[in-house]
Amino acid sequence: MLDAQATAAPAVIRREDYRPPDWLVPDIALDFRLDSMRTRVASRLQVVRNGDHDRPLVLDGDGLTPVALRIDGVATDWRLDGDALVVPLPGGAHVVEVEVDIAPELNTQLMGLYASGGLLCTQCEAEGFRRITFFPDRPDVLSRYSVRMEADKARYPVLLANGDPVAAGDAGDGRHWAEWRDPFPKPCYLFALVAGDLVANRDSFTTLSGRKVDLGIWVRAADLSKTDHAMTALKLSMAWDEAVYGREYDLDVFNIVAVADFNFGAMENKGLNIFNSRYILADPDTATDADYDAVAGVVAHEYFHNWSGNRVTCRDWFQLSLKEGFTVFRDQQFSADQGSAAVKRIEDVRTLRAAQFPEDSGPLAHPIRPESYMEISNFYTATIYNKGAEVIRMMHAILGPERFRAATDLYFARHDGEAATCEDFVVAMEDGGGADLTQFRRWYSQAGTPRVVATLDHEGTTARLTLEQAVPATPGQPDKQPMVLPLRTRLFCGETSGPLCDERLILLTEPRQTFVFDDIATRPVLSINRGFSAPVTVETGRDAADLAFLSAHDDDPFARYEAMQQLMLDTLVAAVAEGRGDHGAVIEAVRNTLSDPALDKAFVGEAVLLPSEAFVGEQMLVVDPDAIHRAREALRTDLGKALEGEWRAAHAGAQANRFEYSPAAKGARRLKTVALGYIAAAGAADAAELAHAQFTGADNMTDRQGALTTLVNGDSALREAALEAFYRRYRDNALVLDKWFTTQALSTRDDALDAVLALEKHPDFTLANPNRVRALAGAFTANQRGFHAADGRGYGFLVDIIVALDRINPQTAAKLVPPLGRWRRFDEARATLMRAALGRIVETPGLSKDVFEQASKSLG
Repeated sequence: MLDAQATAAPAVIRREDYRPPDWLVPDIALDFRLDSMRTRVASRLQVVRNGDHDRPLVLDGDGLTPVALRIDGVATDWRLDGDALVVPLPGGAHVVEVEVDIAPELNTQLMGLYASGGLLCTQCEAEGFRRITFFPDRPDVLSRYSVRMEADKARYPVLLANGDPVAAGDAGDGRHWAEWRDPFPKPCYLFALVAGDLVANRDSFTTLSGRKVDLGIWVRAADLSKTDHAMTALKLSMAWDEAVYGREYDLDVFNIVAVADFNFGAMENKGLNIFNSRYILADPDTATDADYDAVAGVVAHEYFHNWSGNRVTCRDWFQLSLKEGFTVFRDQQFSADQGSAAVKRIEDVRTLRAAQFPEDSGPLAHPIRPESYMEISNFYTATIYNKGAEVIRMMHAILGPERFRAATDLYFARHDGEAATCEDFVVAMEDGGGADLTQFRRWYSQAGTPRVVATLDHEGTTARLTLEQAVPATPGQPDKQPMVLPLRTRLFCGETSGPLCDERLILLTEPRQTFVFDDIATRPVLSINRGFSAPVTVETGRDAADLAFLSAHDDDPFARYEAMQQLMLDTLVAAVAEGRGDHGAVIEAVRNTLSDPALDKAFVGEAVLLPSEAFVGEQMLVVDPDAIHRAREALRTDLGKALEGEWRAAHAGAQANRFEYSPAAKGARRLKTVALGYIAAAGAADAAELAHAQFTGADNMTDRQGALTTLVNGDSALREAALEAFYRRYRDNALVLDKWFTTQALSTRDDALDAVLALEKHPDFTLANPNRVRALAGAFTANQRGFHAADGRGYGFLVDIIVALDRINPQTAAKLVPPLGRWRRFDEARATLMRAALGRIVETPGLSKDVFEQASKSLG
């Protein structure tokens, strides 16, 4: 086990202090003698002085000690300054050779070169390469890599690295070797190596220019049958990127490897993507429709990075959203084109609201281009990724598809082979798209979610829409400037249900503006922020009747969904305040949606779901978890009872649905399980039997887990039987067993916390695997009532996990801290307990800087 680095006062890295690298490394050759306990790494760096200065060469390391150091072939003395190797050099160019020994088997941080179930693999983003060898570990040092690997042939028959294979052969004594070369300069965070006993799903893709690319998805032999969906997604992604962005793949080989132990979802290493196995492996028995969608989306995301991240990389880590925000937008576009664009948009916005909006309103709020950090891994956030994607989406809306494509073509052409900045991207949007984005740049520098108040007045034949915007204060940014907000807007006639005007893209740029609509003869109903064209909250003052009208008649699917959600939210917030709400408007709106034959079932399944308890809490000054739970359960019960016939019809209508991965089949399964949940909420005598029949008769994981969730939330004797049957069936499948943990962690039952505390002691729970930690502890923090139990035991559970995990994997531990930082939103009793929990973390001896930064900032 690696000792966590003590960080009583971690250094703060600031964007304003950026300075170009003192030395460049045009070429690097790496020679690995691989072994799980002792790997010898010999590196040969061609270094060139960058500019007129006399500063020494500084090579970053993390826990490394040189075995040998040679300068231009001559052995030389060396010194360490902390973990960095400092080498004074005369002249302008040298060859630096360094040898180190590392122990992958002991690397529990899963950064650098580590062991995972018999494999050796790497993760170098953001600063893992310095755990492999000494190097100027920063993204603006671009090098061409040559890699030689030698290993025991029986244990590691497959040897993979970046780029294209060059040569391979036997080394004697049961060992073999392979050489790979990547002709494209890249930063060291994109370096990758995998060695192990793997088999490949092989295919090929012919590019637009007629080049054949050999494709391989490498997994354990037992998992090979679960890789066809990922391969299909990869080929679709390659064709889509050519058609939509004109981006052609540039190597002869593209490989993907799935590993079980991984801190992230996947990594876009040039030509050798390494994936968390949950985003590669899928078959009907073990993967839900959501898993299938996630596999396709993540495969696309990492492939798209080949251009938006690899060929054009980021200059420094403050520019992280340059590659991640842009690439998330690209993978969202891709996924929307593969199925229901409306449902995809709903899913993306739900994720944004669940993860990024709370981040934007809490102590960890930061712009998509941060100004400082202690540990860069803490900035792989929903703000960087999801809000970053929304910023790109707004530019796409402002420029339009054709001008946006011209601008991205210019961006790729102008910066190919370079380490670029967010500003470089915006300038390309301006130059290629013919727009002035001066004010729009505030999206890169200001944190916080803008709030818009909309007031619609109608007199005679003129409607006036007055919009007021404000951006709340965030840490370090008390005063904000007005943003550019592109708001797609349309007016509807409440009498005829038809539109009163064409859709307009309104650009709100001032604190207050009024927009005039002429020839509006009847009372208009406002549809605004259609398609969620700007990542803002909008207050319209629309009453229940107008919201119900829009939920039935708006011609923008997202706006229709949004109207339903707002109607539900208003009802739930009122119920929390008053103890009991009037559910009639919601019931009728849901009835109308269920009975509309023109709507696809996937959309219906999303539209009739109630907002989460956490999202209801976001609408309140002080979150009352128990009152929110009571109000939401009461509305679910009334919806279940009032529409029980409709729910039964929806459930029965999908009974014959056998597994097929298509939009129609996915929609039927989605609505089927939603309907089952409402039947159970109604208290139907046969609800448990209905759920158990779905559970036992399912031919796919979507139906099976949906039924299990319904049973787990209930009190039937069939609950324990289903949990036991699920566990017995999948106990040897780690990814499916994660679902077993998560389903119980998210239970709405009163004893959810007790169940989680028991599961922490389950023999299959482990801190060594990040997926398992996220499946239990991460999922439980999303269970608002359970996690925020008044006695504080939920907070104590999380602190115990964080402190223990920090000793072996600080990066994963740090990701669990933010839920405690929401203490300002809760009553004083809970806030006191949450602050105490954070204090306990901060006071832990030997705390990593990853966790220290998150906890200390969360305390405020």
